[in-house]
Amino acid sequence: MKKSEQKSTVIGGCHCGQVQFEIRIPDTVVVQRCNCSICSRSGFVHLIVAAGDFNLIRGQDSLTEYRFNTGQARHLFCSRCGVKSFYVPRSNPDGYSINLLCLQLPAGIQVEAEDFNGQEWEQNAARLRHLSL
Repeated sequence: MKKSEQKSTVIGGCHCGQVQFEIRIPDTVVVQRCNCSICSRSGFVHLIVAAGDFNLIRGQDSLTEYRFNTGQARHLFCSRCGVKSFYVPRSNPDGYSINLLCLQLPAGIQVEAEDFNGQEWEQNAARLRHLSL
């Protein structure tokens, strides 16, 4: 995406509404469908954004953190409804991975999906690095 390209503001959040955020995204986004243990079990569809394009509106006090394996990724869940609508990924610690399924996408946003082999994360993680820059 070119720096001069306009972005739309999109609202997202957990199921109960206690956690709400907004992100800025271009009209066409690329998301990753990951097959790792946590993503495949939770149905998380990744839309990685830079930290500057993410704003937590409410719910900071409602977030519960879970870390596993290397402990670098910060999986954040609503303590009330249990939904992980976003988290800080190990691949992009300077950004956020948003669950596409937790967004209120306006008409006109095009979504392109690609598969990501998270079962072999170490060999594939560099493919994601540019997404939060």
